[in-house]
Amino acid sequence: MEIQIKTFDNLSVTELYDLLKLRSEVFVVEQKCIYLDIDGKDGKALHVLGILEGKIVAYSRIFKAGDYFANTSIGRVVVAKSDRKKGYAKIMMKAAMEHIFNSLKERKIELSAQTYLSRFYTELGFKIVGEAYLEDGIPHRKMIYG
Repeated sequence: MEIQIKTFDNLSVTELYDLLKLRSEVFVVEQKCIYLDIDGKDGKALHVLGILEGKIVAYSRIFKAGDYFANTSIGRVVVAKSDRKKGYAKIMMKAAMEHIFNSLKERKIELSAQTYLSRFYTELGFKIVGEAYLEDGIPHRKMIYG
């Protein structure tokens, strides 16, 4: 899987369409969560694309400190249903974290993680902070790296 990190303005129309489609397939349809995925924040984000054979199979977005949370953050972490259990989420997260460390020169990263994925994120070095909460009707945990 090839990783590309792009600003909103550097995404092609096809890439934007494909990443929004992937997010909708998983977060809205598969997870049956009715919410506005197109939240007006994509313009500020860096977009991490996991591309396999010309298709976006994994995705996340990075926000600089203060753009979403107080700390630099990673969100909208998603892998296509047909491509799960292949390690792509870990590859993408490590690439996003390396970009934050090396390009943004930040050491602290914040997540709002779906509770069932807490173990995945702790394996990457994140720690749970505070109590569980509902976000769009799904249990989440605040997690911090660094």
